[in-house]
Amino acid sequence: MKQSREKWKNDTESVLPPCDRVVERNRAITSRYASFYLRNQRLFKWAGMAAFASNQVGVALAFLEIMQTPGRILSGERKENKGGLFEGIGDIFGNGLRMVIGLPLAALDLAARNLLLDDLEKIRAGNNNIYDDIAWAHAAYIGGGLAEIEANITENEKEFLLDGFRLIDEGASLLKNGGDSVRAAALVRKGNIKLLRHEQINTLQPVFDAISPQGRIVVSFGSEMNFGEGAPPGASQRASFADHFGYVETLTGQRSVIRPDDRWRWIEDCVLPAWNAVDESFHSWKGVASRFNAMEAGETNLLQEAARFAATLSFLE
Repeated sequence: MKQSREKWKNDTESVLPPCDRVVERNRAITSRYASFYLRNQRLFKWAGMAAFASNQVGVALAFLEIMQTPGRILSGERKENKGGLFEGIGDIFGNGLRMVIGLPLAALDLAARNLLLDDLEKIRAGNNNIYDDIAWAHAAYIGGGLAEIEANITENEKEFLLDGFRLIDEGASLLKNGGDSVRAAALVRKGNIKLLRHEQINTLQPVFDAISPQGRIVVSFGSEMNFGEGAPPGASQRASFADHFGYVETLTGQRSVIRPDDRWRWIEDCVLPAWNAVDESFHSWKGVASRFNAMEAGETNLLQEAARFAATLSFLE
């Protein structure tokens, strides 16, 4: 063993800003996932998908920052916020943003606002938990191979996290030794899906279970993967939970991203096919690398998406 689990975790944590710099920290997490994927696109499929998912969480966190400073935003007060959401906003765009965001915020009473703030804070914590749970294993695999993960794994991580990396490593060995490339790709993809199962079952579900009934609707409407320019021609740019199951079903709670069965069906039917189209086009569609390079560089602009997320609140009136 090259180093302990604690040291690997400290290494992956050391590249992030403190937890109180919420939006900036999310950008750094997204950047780290994008970096893992760009480092080895053939193996780290989960990290690539996680970069897009973390970016979408960043939309909710940007909205959280907006809700926590409504007086400053709606009054037009300008204040230095180095590395934050509002750095470098022009007057014209800022005024438009205030108009778009102000109306749905005004529709919430104090109790509803505080409840939603609490739910979004849980989402923030969940984003940090995922990074803490899985990023170290990617760093350990890069630094010491499968043996480094096996030496540092815990009992409840064996079913999905360890088995996932074993499948990835088996596929990597086939690729390295000139074996069956189709079988290798299938092993790698199966292994990454196991990492996704670990994330969804062991890390995210306890977070989702704590979300309020009202927040469950907001989170369901906000659950999407936006691949944007990364999607090749003819492929879906978005994988939205509400679009997939229907707005009425989502609004009434008949379908909820909080429920693991609903969430996994959406992932299998909608998210994974869209993501696979992006991933498989890495070498043939320039938009894929362009989008990942932007995420790695922290160049994503969350304001427009945050305004669209704010419109979700109109369903709660």
